[in-house]
Amino acid sequence: MRYLIFLLSFLAAPALACGPDSNCPVGDRHYRIVMPQGHDGASPVGALMWSHGYRGSAQGVMRNGSLRRMVSDAGLALIAMQGVGGTWDLPYGPRTFDSTGAAEFAYFDAVIADAAKRYPIDTTRIVASGFSAGGMVVWNLACSHPDQFAGFVPMSGTYWLRPPEVCSAPVSSIVHIHGDADKTVPLDGRPIRETKQGEVSEALAHYSAFGGFGSVQSSEAGDLACENRANDAGDILEFCLFPGGHSFRTEHLRYGIERLRDAGQI
Repeated sequence: MRYLIFLLSFLAAPALACGPDSNCPVGDRHYRIVMPQGHDGASPVGALMWSHGYRGSAQGVMRNGSLRRMVSDAGLALIAMQGVGGTWDLPYGPRTFDSTGAAEFAYFDAVIADAAKRYPIDTTRIVASGFSAGGMVVWNLACSHPDQFAGFVPMSGTYWLRPPEVCSAPVSSIVHIHGDADKTVPLDGRPIRETKQGEVSEALAHYSAFGGFGSVQSSEAGDLACENRANDAGDILEFCLFPGGHSFRTEHLRYGIERLRDAGQI
């Protein structure tokens, strides 16, 4: 009898286990997750939800040791999201022009709920970030679905074509980081099939007006040259350029997380 119980437990374990090396199923999709190194298994921690670039994967994100170390050092869990077929269902996209983004928003909601059941995730301290196409996901979440997140760090990606007509409350803090010589996702966008990548300046102006952000103050941090805005509630809207093209550097993401922390968001 004891052997039977052991056997059943052994067979059940793979279905229940999920983490950095195995998928956490959510409906017909999945994600991967890793807690900060040395976590005691019980203390609540915030999380960084990372959206990969075009044709990326949650598995590939978890192979990025530099990203994992940096997020762990920040005291956050890393949740690697997974687009369908390596891409994302966003408004005005080349294959998703008429989309509302609702399917992606529902997926993010489901992942947050599932991760909080499996692990001690503090759902009031979740940051959404991503690179390239993943940065486009982040901007859409910030404008249309902000209530689940403490802040946003889009990197080298913005809306397809143009911002939504209106954004949803609450106003959020955003730190946008981009290469000044990016040719894959240029600051002014570029045509792709029947649509085009949006202009970063338009996204910033749109959100600045929505959030009541004040005048621009300039600052520098390492190789980042930043334009900083704040509103009366203490939210921040920052735009930082680094010299270079379409690339992701963990130190830039670290800066974004630190700025959200300095603003009291996480």
